[in-house]
Amino acid sequence: MRLESPWWLLLLILFPLIGWVRRRWLGGRPSLMFSSVQLVRGITGLAKPKSGLLLGLLRWVALLLFVIGMARPQWGEGTEKIKASGIDIVVAFDLSGSMLAEDFEQNGQRVNRATVAKEVLKGFVDDRPADRIGLVAFAGRAYIAAPLTLDHEFLLKNLERLEAGSEAIEDGTAIGSAISAGLNRLRDLDSESRIVILMTDGQNNAGTVNPLTAAEAAELLGVKVYTIGVGTRGVAPMPYTDVFNRKRYRNVEVNIDEETLQKIAKQTGGEYFRADTTSRLRKIYEQIDSMEKTEVEVERYFHYDELFQYFLIAGLALLLLELILANTVWLKLP
Repeated sequence: MRLESPWWLLLLILFPLIGWVRRRWLGGRPSLMFSSVQLVRGITGLAKPKSGLLLGLLRWVALLLFVIGMARPQWGEGTEKIKASGIDIVVAFDLSGSMLAEDFEQNGQRVNRATVAKEVLKGFVDDRPADRIGLVAFAGRAYIAAPLTLDHEFLLKNLERLEAGSEAIEDGTAIGSAISAGLNRLRDLDSESRIVILMTDGQNNAGTVNPLTAAEAAELLGVKVYTIGVGTRGVAPMPYTDVFNRKRYRNVEVNIDEETLQKIAKQTGGEYFRADTTSRLRKIYEQIDSMEKTEVEVERYFHYDELFQYFLIAGLALLLLELILANTVWLKLP
């Protein structure tokens, strides 16, 4: 389910204003005028009928249905063949605690590695709308954060949920396990090209799979692995909170195992990159994005059935019912 034109829902903001104006300017207008209150003394104690409330409710619900109809609700159904680049991509995203080091800048402000990596990856995904892309998150162990999919909106929502250094994640850097998890998603796919993009700021110190063993498996499967070392050289400022709940920084050493990352890339036919600035990380993804593409046909959930007519019909039915009741059984004086 999706809304093709959700901005029409902003009209709902006007509903309270319309109700207030109606009560303010029309609610106090008399229906009949008498020369003396003695003429209507016998009916002044009568309770106000509830028919007016029901008629008003029908009218407001009808308007609500019309607005929802204008927002064009749609339901995805079936598949459609579209042209794609023929490349399947799994991105392995490091969530270890060291990714919280704030050695990058964005819009003139100091930000951590994970934040920059997310923003740059979003741009990469947006630039490849016809590619199936999956997401592997890893720290002390690796897990699938999003399967290979053409639904990039779903993919980016899952990317946004990832939090580096979370207490729910076992700390460490399981590079070999991350590559293996990506290979398991790519191994049975019949595509022109399959690649893994591995982003990390450390060295393998967790997991049960040796990174070079995982590289050998990738080579046998014909999967290229592009490795990216994220972080400045030397030391990096790591934030922490002191006893007075103030944000402080301490310098930590940057220990990226560039030699292993270079071996992984070389063995699989990929390439190793070092990203020590935000602009450099963007250029790396642009370089990967410029790979040769082979156009193939793939299936995608792309056809949507329009549902606005059902809301329109329901709204018209309620409006017609309100008119019939107002002019028959609940007829009232003007």
